[in-house]
Amino acid sequence: MPSDQAAATGGGRPRAYITMLGRTVWALANAYHAALMERGFLPERIWIFTEERYRVPLDKAVSAVTLLSESFDISPAVETCIVEEADFLGAGMKVSAMVRRLKAEGYEVALDATPGRKPLVAGALVALASVPIDHVFYLGISKLEGASKPYLMIPFQQQRLHDFLEAARRGDECK
Repeated sequence: MPSDQAAATGGGRPRAYITMLGRTVWALANAYHAALMERGFLPERIWIFTEERYRVPLDKAVSAVTLLSESFDISPAVETCIVEEADFLGAGMKVSAMVRRLKAEGYEVALDATPGRKPLVAGALVALASVPIDHVFYLGISKLEGASKPYLMIPFQQQRLHDFLEAARRGDECK
């Protein structure tokens, strides 16, 4: 684990970011940008899970997270995993196995639920019920019109990055 980057994240544990590519690369890129900018979550490793039907835009997603990472002076290893279409059980098992491995290696782990399709996200969240994970991010956007553009071009009052686990630990109610 690269200690220089761990030091850049506050000297704590190294960080890993797991995300899911769905219908649009924008959702993935914008949620990652929000995690970098709003939470200072600077990962050393990134995994992008997607279903077979989204294999084609996967290269764009890898390029997007690589470019955004470089703008924050980090260079995380980016890996991808293709899962079967709508296989929530298989997807959940793969994500939970990855989280278990990362946690065993000492990583602080975030799962971004924003961009994935429901079967992929639901499978991951159900499987993670028994696996300790540090963050579950979700970038909520109040108006979907004009959301297919870079994060910084969408008015901040229209978007909010949630960490569902952090909110649950604090006992926040739904707003």
